[in-house]
Amino acid sequence: MTTTLRPSGPLQQGADGARARDYDVCDNGRPVGTVAISTDDAFGATAGVLRSLGVEESRRRRGRGTIAALAAEEVLRGWGCTRVRVEVPAGNDPARRLAAALGYTERSRNMVKDLGPDGAPLPAGLTSRAMGEEEFAVWRQDAVRAYAQGWIDRAVPPEQARLKSEADHAALLPDGLATEGVTFRVLVHGGEAVGQVWVARRELPPGGPAGFVFDVEVREEHRGRGHGRTLMLLAEDVTRAWGADRLGLHVFASNTPALRLYESLGYTTTRYNLAKAL
Repeated sequence: MTTTLRPSGPLQQGADGARARDYDVCDNGRPVGTVAISTDDAFGATAGVLRSLGVEESRRRRGRGTIAALAAEEVLRGWGCTRVRVEVPAGNDPARRLAAALGYTERSRNMVKDLGPDGAPLPAGLTSRAMGEEEFAVWRQDAVRAYAQGWIDRAVPPEQARLKSEADHAALLPDGLATEGVTFRVLVHGGEAVGQVWVARRELPPGGPAGFVFDVEVREEHRGRGHGRTLMLLAEDVTRAWGADRLGLHVFASNTPALRLYESLGYTTTRYNLAKAL
């Protein structure tokens, strides 16, 4: 048995260095599966993505998936990629085992919660309000820097992390606070802002309207008092007001306190985001 990759379509290239290509996984020249790879629009041309990998059911469990993944990584190296990532649905245990065997580690995960019809009142002494324009300008500058640093702390090269952070904030907030479908709420105690949450309207698999928490932060001097939980409950109220009944989020795998908070609030993992150095 000889397992190889054979291009099934032309190499797609962009002016910014982006590339993408689909391949057939072949056994002695006969197609038995498919692979799709690309560079990563979010992180730049030196980051790769294993977009999909499939082998026919009758041809599985014979190492073909492993060989195909390694061959795809070699193509990405030839493109100049230094890292590769892959997304694995929470229920796909065989894919997670294969990724682990190939040296991929969990970098982050996506989670979602089904919301009930009723919210919870704010704890005594706490109120919330909309974020102001001056606050937003300060927050945005700090958020771009902090989000990039979060990726750097997880072994993403600084330039890739900077590109990712700047591109995400520009795409998600093109009109700042006036961006359609976006809400920023500030939590206030004793007249002082103690934290804020950014929620946006989105459609999440398997479909239908939902909310998505893009950022939640409690100021350092106010941490350890349950304000993070309160901000997440505020995000749920915002989502209900939009007529949606699900709220999603993205969290870094190493952020154990946040993971514990989300799990205690009823969030479940829907997708694991894995990565490895090439």
